[in-house]
Amino acid sequence: MAIQILNQILNPVLTPLLHLVNDPHNPAFGLMVGVLIIATIVAFIITLANKLLVDQDRLQFLQKEMKVFQQEMMQAQKSGDPKVMKDAQKKQSEFMEIQKEMMFNSFKPMIVTFVPIIIVFYWMAQNPAITHFYVLLPALAYYVLLVPLFHMFYHPSAFVPANVMAIEWLGWYILCSFAMSLIWRKFLGLKGAM
Repeated sequence: MAIQILNQILNPVLTPLLHLVNDPHNPAFGLMVGVLIIATIVAFIITLANKLLVDQDRLQFLQKEMKVFQQEMMQAQKSGDPKVMKDAQKKQSEFMEIQKEMMFNSFKPMIVTFVPIIIVFYWMAQNPAITHFYVLLPALAYYVLLVPLFHMFYHPSAFVPANVMAIEWLGWYILCSFAMSLIWRKFLGLKGAM
């Protein structure tokens, strides 16, 4: 019942995105654009949640502190001096607190965005139009993106012709999502953007 309600809500919202571009010579092109749009929206929501929920300046400060501590720890190990090692180990509890704070900060946006993204992902995974298309890649992109390695763990569906350099909807979504996340991070001014 909950699945039917989700479909009643998501179908009118997301299905039109799959048909914004119609190419009669290549019907998969409209689906590629639709998945790109959905990936762009999801990437924007995740990036915005990061911008609003994570103190970027504090996170950058903590990252610098961790880097300094790691350098001190390496120097202490290289020195071989037991006293220096003991001092470095005393600072380790401080390091653990910094790590815990960084982890908590990175989980805040995930907690907020997890359920809506899972719902959209579920809709995509059960939509036959999306699950039955694939994207042909140029040979260079196919190997640079390590698609053959991915196919060792996730075999292409039966509808994908054998011996073609292609990725299915999930690979296309991941590729689009990664690219759009980088763009949104830069656009919204998140620390660590390109």
